[in-house]
Amino acid sequence: MATGIFPVRLYQGQPGTSDGSLVAPITGNRIIKQILLANTTTASATVTINLVPNPGTTAAAANQIVPGIAVPPNSVITLDTSLVMNVSDAIRGLQGTASAITVSIHGVQF
Repeated sequence: MATGIFPVRLYQGQPGTSDGSLVAPITGNRIIKQILLANTTTASATVTINLVPNPGTTAAAANQIVPGIAVPPNSVITLDTSLVMNVSDAIRGLQGTASAITVSIHGVQF
């Protein structure tokens, strides 16, 4: 593979209602540039996302990057970031209401 910096979609989907893996560790580093939180329902719904420092660490308050944010009904919250993911880091998440929130995480890989 050629060396360089490449734009990547790290995650697109709906987290479950219990903590689960959204982005698994890989070889190489990443920078999370944008997180989109879309609530497609008619009621407010919450979402929590963690940047977990290594696979053996659990999601906790100390590594939350989206701490239980309430997303208003039929709306999108855009979070512009520059969060560095090291080789062994993972992203984990959950939502409070099944199938309410669609999460999109975009960034660059190098």
